[in-house]
Amino acid sequence: MAAFELTQIGNHSEAPLQKDLDKCVHCGLCLNSCPTYRELGVEMDSPRGRIYQMAQVAEGKTGISETYIEHMELCLACRGCESACPSGVQYGKLIEAARAHIEQNISRPWHVNLARDFVFGSLLSSRWMLTVAGAGLYMYQASGLQKLVRSSGVLKFFGRLHEIEMLSPSAETPFFFGQIGKVFPAEGEKRYTVALLAGCIANISFARLNEATVRVLQKNGCEVHIPKEQNCCGALHVHAGRKDDARALAKNNIDATLDGNFDAILTNAAGCGSTLKEYDELLEHDDAYRDKSLAFKAKMKDINEFLASIDIRPPAKPLAMTVTYQDSCHLCHGQKIRVQPRKVLAAIPGVVLKEMALSDLCCGSAGIYNVVHNEMAMSLLKNKMAAVNATGAECIVTANPGCMIQLQTGAKLHGKDQPVLHVVEVLDRAYRG
Repeated sequence: MAAFELTQIGNHSEAPLQKDLDKCVHCGLCLNSCPTYRELGVEMDSPRGRIYQMAQVAEGKTGISETYIEHMELCLACRGCESACPSGVQYGKLIEAARAHIEQNISRPWHVNLARDFVFGSLLSSRWMLTVAGAGLYMYQASGLQKLVRSSGVLKFFGRLHEIEMLSPSAETPFFFGQIGKVFPAEGEKRYTVALLAGCIANISFARLNEATVRVLQKNGCEVHIPKEQNCCGALHVHAGRKDDARALAKNNIDATLDGNFDAILTNAAGCGSTLKEYDELLEHDDAYRDKSLAFKAKMKDINEFLASIDIRPPAKPLAMTVTYQDSCHLCHGQKIRVQPRKVLAAIPGVVLKEMALSDLCCGSAGIYNVVHNEMAMSLLKNKMAAVNATGAECIVTANPGCMIQLQTGAKLHGKDQPVLHVVEVLDRAYRG
């Protein structure tokens, strides 16, 4: 039985716009850059095929069917097709609109709605709920229960639960929530005043990354503010078609940062960064926030983008390390940031970068895609790890927490258990000797 009912309400307020659909000339140059098409060879699971289906729905030639929903949901929204497209098709905008349109026009079973409302409507936007969930995860891991469950093999009797459980992130105590609202002074002369958006789940599972980000910024003369009223960026909500939830979160983040007179507003999560930089699209019809969203966007920077734009202070000692770099999809395709992370790595004495083949092809993480479409995600991960292993690098470096979780699993399953670090963590290690 399908996990939804096709009610065909006929609400088109979130649907893809015809002018955006018409930009696609169906040339097919996007096909080789699409992970699902590369895996399946199915036209309807390519960017061109999905846009064709969106156009059919927009023109009323077909309705929202189960097949249509399956093809839209199987997309990773990695936006690799945008980098390949000669016509400037904004595919990310189209797939997000298609999913929001689907969400407006289907009715899911009550238990599915309850779960989605809890995760997207409550959990991700509540610090205390995330803290409770993080504490539970910590107990599961620290008590040895996770190790016992994994070694017993019991999860293999429950479909793909074994593979999904392997993707559970570590709970890093103390959580970063305790730092929200604080100000960290610059080391030496103050050069910049910046705000850091700490994310949602990252406060639990990437607390050390957030701390490393603060230290690196301080080392480079930044006074770092962690705005008190910030919340989840809304990226997962947008990907799930819940744009109204994302709009509410966007307004709150704008209000939390825009009046702070910051030189830059920063994130260390590439996936979050794409959505944060597109608040103007989310709020383009909101008279009260249209101009505010544009002002926010003008200051919003990825941490690699910011560091590469200033003269970073060179580490005093070399860091002998051979690394390979995985381009996070929403950094290289969504934000067009490719050179900057490599520039930061090149500024660290002793670090040797060995490029992997197809470094900008999705690793299969894609938010919660690796959970809801685990089989496809794990197939992509296996291919990615083959490219990683071929470099012989001792460490995998990337720029997005979701990619880090995926690649850590890949290193265990298909690699040599290589450590996976964020670019900022490599720089922090160099500074700390």
